[in-house]
Amino acid sequence: MIRYLTRRVAQSLITVLLVTLVIFLIVRLIGDPTHLMLPPEATEADRELLRHQMGLDRPVAVQYGSYLLHLLQGQLGMSYRFSRPALDVVLGALGPTLLLTTSALGLGILVGVPLGAIAAVRRSGAVDQCAKLFAVLGQAAPPFLFSLLFIRLFSIQLSWFPTNGYGTFWHLVMPAVALGWYSAAGIMRLTRSSMSEVLDTEYIKFARIKGVPERTIIFRHALRNALLPMITFTALQFGILMGGAVSVEFIFSWPGIGRLILDSISNLDYTVVQAAVTVGALIFTLLNLAVDVLYAYVDPRIRYA
Repeated sequence: MIRYLTRRVAQSLITVLLVTLVIFLIVRLIGDPTHLMLPPEATEADRELLRHQMGLDRPVAVQYGSYLLHLLQGQLGMSYRFSRPALDVVLGALGPTLLLTTSALGLGILVGVPLGAIAAVRRSGAVDQCAKLFAVLGQAAPPFLFSLLFIRLFSIQLSWFPTNGYGTFWHLVMPAVALGWYSAAGIMRLTRSSMSEVLDTEYIKFARIKGVPERTIIFRHALRNALLPMITFTALQFGILMGGAVSVEFIFSWPGIGRLILDSISNLDYTVVQAAVTVGALIFTLLNLAVDVLYAYVDPRIRYA
């Protein structure tokens, strides 16, 4: 296990390194930030001086090497827009995004797993048909469409929830549901499929012949053996939800990292974009590593050696 973890950590570091290289090259294609940082009447000499002070006149390879050196020291540069360390700016926006994403994913698990398990146990029944409709609606419509519909119905017409903002539980409800419906639909479908396969296996039939209580068969044997694909899918959903949160954050004026990236791209704030993507890559790779370790806990038959 130690050897496996060492190999996976090395792979994760390579992944993060490649991500930093790609985003470093992409943001250099956006434009010249000096046009936004200086007034319109600034001369070309003024812009050249600012580029020199910012190090933008050096070769790209030298700039990237300097960026990696500072990254190893935990320094991701200064924000051109906020005149603060870019990492501080990103971490300030990361909290609201993690709150929204974890709430949406938690809602997806709480709804999707029980609904999928019941649909698998009672296939072709009324619950199964309702679950299929729920999944179709959740995966056919994007989160921003649900966001607009929720604002129209629950904020404008019914006045139950605030239309935008951040800070209270009531501000969180609509963004979390709009973002979590997609996740719940996918988790429900996968749970139903995995549970259906397990319930049709021979050892489940043998347990029923032995007279094992149905509740024990479903929760102790069938559901646990159906967990592995759901763990993988749920981990991937976390990354997908972080990406999908951009539109939801924008619609609900949620001060998250997705909205920060959009604003930073508009203002050509290279350092904040690079810092945000780097932090996101670290979170996602660490999450994948944790899922690999969790496999061995859920299924002791797995041996990584």
